[in-house]
Amino acid sequence: MNKVYFSDDIHFSVSFTHQLSGMMHQFSVFLFISAAILSCSKQQPVAPAVNNEINNSTAVSKTGTSNVNLAAKPAPSAVTYLTGDAADVTTNAVGGLILMGGSTDVDAAIAWFLQRAAGGDVVVIRSSGADGYNQYMFDMVNVNSVETIIIDSRAKAELPAVAQKIRNAEALFIAGGDQWNYVNFWKNTITEDAINYLLTTKQVTVGGTSAGLAILGYAYYSAERGSVTSAQALGNPYHRYVTIGVGDFLVHPFLANTITDSHYAQRDRQGRHVTFLARLMKDNGYTTAKGIGVDEQTAVCIDAAGIGKVYGTNNAYFMKNESLGPETCVSGVALTWNRTGTAIRTYRIAGSQTGNGSFNATNWTFSGGTSYFNYVNNGVLF
Repeated sequence: MNKVYFSDDIHFSVSFTHQLSGMMHQFSVFLFISAAILSCSKQQPVAPAVNNEINNSTAVSKTGTSNVNLAAKPAPSAVTYLTGDAADVTTNAVGGLILMGGSTDVDAAIAWFLQRAAGGDVVVIRSSGADGYNQYMFDMVNVNSVETIIIDSRAKAELPAVAQKIRNAEALFIAGGDQWNYVNFWKNTITEDAINYLLTTKQVTVGGTSAGLAILGYAYYSAERGSVTSAQALGNPYHRYVTIGVGDFLVHPFLANTITDSHYAQRDRQGRHVTFLARLMKDNGYTTAKGIGVDEQTAVCIDAAGIGKVYGTNNAYFMKNESLGPETCVSGVALTWNRTGTAIRTYRIAGSQTGNGSFNATNWTFSGGTSYFNYVNNGVLF
């Protein structure tokens, strides 16, 4: 029910000395003014113009006119921020991956990513934040547009307009945030289908930073119950915070049997990463388990042929089991994965402004870095 409030400027004076006809006349005027005020109160507010919303909210009656049910639950809408041309273009974009470790973005890697869009439309997706990437990317390399879409619920992830914008992209970037939100909101939706379409069918460059990196592997750490530390994971490989998904979200052929991690050395994450690999071998029957860990302010850029370089100021780490899986990987017991001190072969490549080293994702070979072994004894990483 609409509530009508009369201002101090609207009032009625009734004189009890008037004749009945005068009273009836005043009553008619009252009804007329009241009807006008009620009509004004039902006008819909004008949407702000600071950004756009895409939704499925327009309802059309059988007569072809808008049929708005005031009692109905509002249809979901996703907030978008557009910089550049709204018209979709198609360009000769090329494929690749950008795996960025979080914190300050690596400008050289972002430029590499944008150049692969070949002047097309770049889409950024996230579940929080706003348009922080738009002007930064638009000013760096000549592209038709940069559009950020906030997808912060499963309902919004199921909007056809959201999925179509992703499918139309010549490059897609997944911002940092909370990877569990990405898994929870996007997995098994048409948004997931659209991302996989870019990865496997359209084959354009897709990448992410921090949480956006964490979900790109065939296996992924979901952080569903919270972020696990290396000490917790090594001390109990089945700690409640060790939540791993396998083969049920995003799929890129270069990241088969691979799980990624970010903020690597800065947050001491190699121990938990090794634990993730142990769990993949123990629980999922992997004979080969691989991991890519990326430091902050560092990015691994992999081209369409699977050849990667490391950009930035810190390191990237590429890990693979050397032979058999862990000797001890059970709930409540510290991890042991020794294999005579050669459990995992790690290759570390330092980043540079122009891209350093070489990584072949198709056969897991390297150059320009340092190779060494890691192993775990009774919860201690060596």
